[in-house]
Amino acid sequence: MRIKSSHAATTLPRETITSNRWWVYQRERFPVFAHAPVILAFSLSALAYSALLRGAASLPGWKPCSVAFASSFLSFLQLRLADEFKDFEEDSRFRPYRPVPRGLIHLRELGWVWVGCMALQLALSLLLAPRLTILLVLTWLYLGLMSKEFFVRRWLKARPVVYMVSHMAIMPLVDFYATACDWIPAGGVHPPRGLMWFLLVSLFNGMVVEIGRKIRGPGDEERGVETYSFLWGRSRAVAVWLTLMTATGSLACLAARGIGFFAPAATILAATLAAATVLCMWFLRTQTAGAGNRLETMAGIWSLVLYLTLGVLPITLRFWRVL
Repeated sequence: MRIKSSHAATTLPRETITSNRWWVYQRERFPVFAHAPVILAFSLSALAYSALLRGAASLPGWKPCSVAFASSFLSFLQLRLADEFKDFEEDSRFRPYRPVPRGLIHLRELGWVWVGCMALQLALSLLLAPRLTILLVLTWLYLGLMSKEFFVRRWLKARPVVYMVSHMAIMPLVDFYATACDWIPAGGVHPPRGLMWFLLVSLFNGMVVEIGRKIRGPGDEERGVETYSFLWGRSRAVAVWLTLMTATGSLACLAARGIGFFAPAATILAATLAAATVLCMWFLRTQTAGAGNRLETMAGIWSLVLYLTLGVLPITLRFWRVL
């Protein structure tokens, strides 16, 4: 799941930008109030699914929930920071309106933000369960390799599908850490059986979000930006997006079967997929500027529904003895 950002630079006066530059940066590159609900659903779903696999009837206490959410939020922020570093030259050439190329924020400052994120994540893991630190370090190592494009930038750039999969592999790692905030403090030595289905859902859903945010109409393509609609054409990009969404939904149903929630999950996800299909048909017929933003929004809605269906909803029903 990559982070949505604005395509247009702010028009605030220079003195306002200078005094509120971090606020402007988050609004353009990491809008907190837009991302927080999805990340909260993501992290609570991971905790809930792990708890359900263990046979628990409710979410773990406030401390595991807080650590899972805060750590996940910081991980997604680090993903955005990684983009700023690895794309700096390309952004400077083709997207000079972005905050870093136009000088609003400097890479050195973002580097310190990254260090601060790591320090907070480390403190949270030690506070909850020191064994979490091992999984945290593994996530950091993979994120570091991502920021360097695995030292094969040209090779990856020439292979968009491999590039996408290699970068989306961070999603199961972040999700695995969030689930560990449940099963490690509960005394587990190994992850609950069946957790792999949930991690596969995270991997495939990351690709759904990534492709969904990079499908645009002909008039919205930007020079130097390799969207999937540019690389594959709109029709093929939409077909791949819906195929991946269907695969994600199928994996989610298999994951839901492990917690006794197959039929409700299949119904909810099928209805959401139908809505996405209708939206795609409209997108392929319209020439409206900004139409691709609707697909990006739909990808966010799909993610929210997906994670709530796999964790928060079933554990809430079980808590109230409905399930």
